[in-house]
Amino acid sequence: MKDADVFIGLSTSDIVNPQMLLSMAANPIVFAMANPDPEIKYHLAVKTRDDIIMATGRSDTPNQVNNVLGFPFIFRGALDVRATSINEEMKKAAVIALAELAKEPVPEQVNIAYGETRLTFGKDYIIPKPFDPRLIAAIPPAVAKAAIDSGVALAPITNWETYEDALLERMGSDNKIVRLLFNRAKLNPKRVVFAEADQLNVLKAAQIVLEEGMATPILLGRRDEIERLMVELEFDDEVLIIDPKDDESSIQKNKYAEIYWKQQQRKGVTLFAAQKLMRERNYFAAMMVNEGDADALISGYSSNYGSVVKPMLKLIGLAPGSTRIATTNVMITQRGPMFLSDTAININPSADDLIKIAQMTSGVVKMFGLEPVMAMISYSNFGSSKDKTATKVKEAVSYLHRRHPNLLVDGELQTDFALNSEMLKANFSFSRLANKKVNTLIFPNLESANITYKLLKELNKAESIGPIMMGLRKPVHILQLGASVDEIVNMTAIAVVDAQQKEKTAR
Repeated sequence: MKDADVFIGLSTSDIVNPQMLLSMAANPIVFAMANPDPEIKYHLAVKTRDDIIMATGRSDTPNQVNNVLGFPFIFRGALDVRATSINEEMKKAAVIALAELAKEPVPEQVNIAYGETRLTFGKDYIIPKPFDPRLIAAIPPAVAKAAIDSGVALAPITNWETYEDALLERMGSDNKIVRLLFNRAKLNPKRVVFAEADQLNVLKAAQIVLEEGMATPILLGRRDEIERLMVELEFDDEVLIIDPKDDESSIQKNKYAEIYWKQQQRKGVTLFAAQKLMRERNYFAAMMVNEGDADALISGYSSNYGSVVKPMLKLIGLAPGSTRIATTNVMITQRGPMFLSDTAININPSADDLIKIAQMTSGVVKMFGLEPVMAMISYSNFGSSKDKTATKVKEAVSYLHRRHPNLLVDGELQTDFALNSEMLKANFSFSRLANKKVNTLIFPNLESANITYKLLKELNKAESIGPIMMGLRKPVHILQLGASVDEIVNMTAIAVVDAQQKEKTAR
């Protein structure tokens, strides 16, 4: 092994000693693949040489080289093009696909699965992890292309995007709506201010959206804490950091305070009070968006929902034509995306409120590129109860039928009838939703909507995007307390697409 650059062991345990490692060239690559005990133990190897690039077959040390990274996906690609053999070109294509994937930003769910703060390409991460969900969409297409190019494919693939979607569906990880959302955000990235960037998960999300090219983050919070966390995350990109409480932001603070004071001076707000408010991150962030210094805003990770909504209503205000705000959650379910409204704002909406909520939700569904098919939910079906809770839903539906006949909506309906089109047709064939696949549920109160979306999230592990704010003048979106990194990233994509939409409307 003297002066060797690489050692690959496929033998038995403990046959390599420290002296042998020390005789190798600089930055040696050691693949000690004997299982369960490698040719030299990982911790002994890295203790012996700090420049070593070490991999084993074990899951409890970095760089696990595991055959599950290769063979299931090689066979998948080969079978999908009916390859007559598995040749060297196909195997090499799998290797290259793995190498390229290792250099891509790692999904947060992989970091969580392996208890890491942030995996990045380097000595301790030279190969993707076996639980990386991207493997299914990265390796089979590469193998299939190599089979076609080398002439062993009997059924060549022509539409690679459709093929990738089919692969994701096989894994039960079809998240097409989220991927489409990300792609739309990347087409025209926006400046997004993160009002709680001194929280680890928020900063992680900001780093991801920057690396993915979805947004340019502006980081608000305690500067020293943000900079400390950036070192921990190896977040070394140049980004704007603002601490509304320090002196460096005083010019901007005073400017925002004076603008706000002039807007509110006849409503009891003094200049001193305005200056004090601008030291608060949510007020400062809202003014950034108002004054065009940021395009969208994300907040709420560490705060009570209502305490964040209040400054947004005060500073941002309602969109033209809106009389109230509401929220909808997108649930990624087995039957496809489901929109649930209102999940966070209106405790006991009136019939008029439900009309507005339905109209705003329809706009959000269309923003996702889908046609809204809406059921107004109740505990009764089509007038079977005369209670005011049910009748307000009936009144809202009646108004929508009269004034918005092109909107595909009906109710009041129990949830099972709304979601089971055969049962609905058998019992209420007159319904506009008969033979339709409902994708939007409008609930009669906050309690039922909030309970339903959280029940779906926890029992069925349905991914949730939201609550998506509706009715505000600017793209402001408020997270649920303690949102995950993926949820913050998804909400940021929503904020970017929302900003794109509002930009088009303003032209």
